[in-house]
Amino acid sequence: MNYPRDTECGREGRSYEPLRVEAMAKRFGGLQVFEGISLTVPAGEVRGVIGPNGAGKTTLINVVCGMLSPSAGKVFLGHQDITDMPFHSISRLGVVRSFQQTNTFRSATVAENLFRAERFSASKGGPDLALAGLLEEFGLSSHFDEPSDKLPYGLQKMLGLIMVLAVRPRFLLLDEPVAGLERRERPRLDRFVEHARQTLGCGVLIVEHDMDLVRRLCPQVVVLESGRLLAAGPPDEVLSRRDVIDAYLGASED
Repeated sequence: MNYPRDTECGREGRSYEPLRVEAMAKRFGGLQVFEGISLTVPAGEVRGVIGPNGAGKTTLINVVCGMLSPSAGKVFLGHQDITDMPFHSISRLGVVRSFQQTNTFRSATVAENLFRAERFSASKGGPDLALAGLLEEFGLSSHFDEPSDKLPYGLQKMLGLIMVLAVRPRFLLLDEPVAGLERRERPRLDRFVEHARQTLGCGVLIVEHDMDLVRRLCPQVVVLESGRLLAAGPPDEVLSRRDVIDAYLGASED
């Protein structure tokens, strides 16, 4: 595998139909986690999901990506119903998620981690050479031969996210992507999302508690609260609503 540092890669021109969630519900026994949730992630655009602890945000991602089966509702990738597909099959179709914790092959080097991610990709387009810029910008280029578990936490987190891009996804589901990062490290996600949108044409769904990040990156957000859709719209408009403010009082990161 080789990421030449001087190579630039423009937008690939990939055009996808949206990822849609329709009337989704999830129950665990008698516990209703959420119900009646519908949202659309257009290709090349960013959508945010916010809400207090226990609102069902991570569970929603788990259902969309096939890690959990819904109790009701459907998930569509364009016109294709992917609701009952297993996690690995949905990933192969290009709907790929990240995790709140670091998610790398810990004993493998940075280069080996990226190579394994590329091997998982179903794309025939070859490696994404523009990742070289991100690797350089995030400080990973100088650590190519180091095991990932020897990296500082912030670099481990960014490596895990770049591995998701190396799969060359169609849609990214990011579960609290800046959790655990220092405040000075968090703006790196802006570049990461820009690359996903502009170079790969990805749609991005972000679950996050950092409202500054949500305002910067998400032109539209939905708010989950007590298992229901509380509000939807532009972040400044949504976050100024009294019911949304009240839902966040006393909330902690989940």
